[in-house]
Amino acid sequence: MVTVLRQHGRRFVIYTADHEPPHVHVYGDGEARINIETLKVLTQGGMSDRDVRRAAEVIEANRQLFRET
Repeated sequence: MVTVLRQHGRRFVIYTADHEPPHVHVYGDGEARINIETLKVLTQGGMSDRDVRRAAEVIEANRQLFRET
């Protein structure tokens, strides 16, 4: 598990031996898994739609960082 980024009260984590497709686990008030390439929400548990959208924006802005992890 690698915490790649902390922003806006959320932690953006990649599990290096995790399954495809490449995705980011986002933890804050709830959690979500978001595909790095498509920004599609794979799972959402307890995180508001607004927070998921903001998390996707952070992933999009830092996509290269997440790809390299």
